[in-house]
Amino acid sequence: MIEAVDIFKSYNGLPVLKGINLKIEKGEIISIVGASGAGKTTLLQILGTLDQADKGILKIANEDVTKLSGNKLAKFRNQHIGFIFQFHQLLPEFNAWENVCLPAWIGGKKNEDVKIKSLELLNLLGLENRINHKPAALSGGEQQRVAVARALINNPSVILADEPSGNLDSKAANELHELFFKLRLQFNQTFVIVTHNQALAARSDRQLIIKDGIIEQ
Repeated sequence: MIEAVDIFKSYNGLPVLKGINLKIEKGEIISIVGASGAGKTTLLQILGTLDQADKGILKIANEDVTKLSGNKLAKFRNQHIGFIFQFHQLLPEFNAWENVCLPAWIGGKKNEDVKIKSLELLNLLGLENRINHKPAALSGGEQQRVAVARALINNPSVILADEPSGNLDSKAANELHELFFKLRLQFNQTFVIVTHNQALAARSDRQLIIKDGIIEQ
């Protein structure tokens, strides 16, 4: 599902990733762990095509995304990758339902299909009574579940999550972690999660440990 070969990345002459090699199979839940500044978020941004490597090859769903750019890359990202961020990144002026629909609307999907799919996801995530609430009226856990629904709306091959439970209390964090495994069983999606949460990392199929810009074997 994901294959990265010799990924290098520097910022202002400072090497951050120093030859990352990894292979992740479809349906795996992978945790990326390591100290702050080790390169975890940089790697996740490159895997999500939000940033480009200085050198290396990245394949997702058998597509060499290093050969894509502009609108083609944006279209691929919209169709194949879902994102979950630590601070939700919900648009405050939109309600829960509208936030979930946004990636599908951007992708040009039919409004009726989007409406059906979004309501199914919100019901699945226990948010059927919160669809008209704006983010400020939702708890932290509810906001993150809205973000999960948004990540799922286009049926992506891969879900990338950057410290998804880092801003939640322990109860909400555990509920979110359980949700990831339920979704994997239901949709067979691949999850790549940057986390400092040791419980989540331990439950993952594999842990990738980054230290000084490389993955320790």
